[in-house]
Amino acid sequence: MLFSLQNVTKTYGAVTALRQLSVDVPTGAVGLLGPNGAGKTTLIRTLLGLIKINAGTGKVLDMDVRRQRLKIRQAVGFAPEDECLFPGVAGIDFAAYAGQLCGMSRSDALQRAHEILNHVGLGEARYRPVDSYSTGMKQRLKLASALVHDPRLLILDEPTNGMDPAGRQEILELARDLAHGKEMSVLFSSHLLPDVEFVCDYVIVLGQGRLLAQGEIRELKQRHDQCFEVRVKADAPAFAQRLRKSNCNVKEQDHSLLVQLPPGQSERLLWSLAAEAGQQIRHLRPQQSTLEEIFLKAIE
Repeated sequence: MLFSLQNVTKTYGAVTALRQLSVDVPTGAVGLLGPNGAGKTTLIRTLLGLIKINAGTGKVLDMDVRRQRLKIRQAVGFAPEDECLFPGVAGIDFAAYAGQLCGMSRSDALQRAHEILNHVGLGEARYRPVDSYSTGMKQRLKLASALVHDPRLLILDEPTNGMDPAGRQEILELARDLAHGKEMSVLFSSHLLPDVEFVCDYVIVLGQGRLLAQGEIRELKQRHDQCFEVRVKADAPAFAQRLRKSNCNVKEQDHSLLVQLPPGQSERLLWSLAAEAGQQIRHLRPQQSTLEEIFLKAIE
């Protein structure tokens, strides 16, 4: 188990950020989703042992979130969304210092910092002051600093914020390789659903401090009843019109049709209408929910 919480409540004055939250999350690549104010940041701080909870119990990597907070931080890597770099400090020194904070000796931390900066593509810039780094370089340095002590769990909070498309893709591929190639558990918090789907296999959705949904992404993306994606060889608009005359709900896209069949009908209706129209169906598959649909349904 990656982490497990039972009836966890955290308040800030009159605001309840986590409300009797109970959740069990397996190891692996896990996406953390939720609208603003859902409790994602408070959950991350709870898992890191950075705040004291008001009620409830929990474990991270089998360590108690109340009594073993320092041990948890030594076993977890964290790349925060906020700016956390020290101006005037070289990248290599910042990464090494992060290792020392987790209990590594100076020499071990420095050696590991060199290795991890090469891994994230900052080998050439390791001696430059961090305030001269671009946004993408700063994000990679935060990732390197979270990895320098070889954590069992890596927490990434909005790791692609403010990045150009190329830099964003590099970060996503690094995160995916850590989770699937290096078999490191990753908790990936992002409002960019395609990023979560690219990296993660499992997802949890929070709303108003409560758990709204969780599970394997492939299992949550269930088929839509009576809905199919259809592609025909020619004259899709004419075929769409024929479908509508047979009481099908049709949405035309660039190269395909999204078809909802009337109650009681099966895909046989599509083949029959195509034969009558002299059309050739080139592609036919049941439509599945997208991660966006799963998210929106959970927070409704």
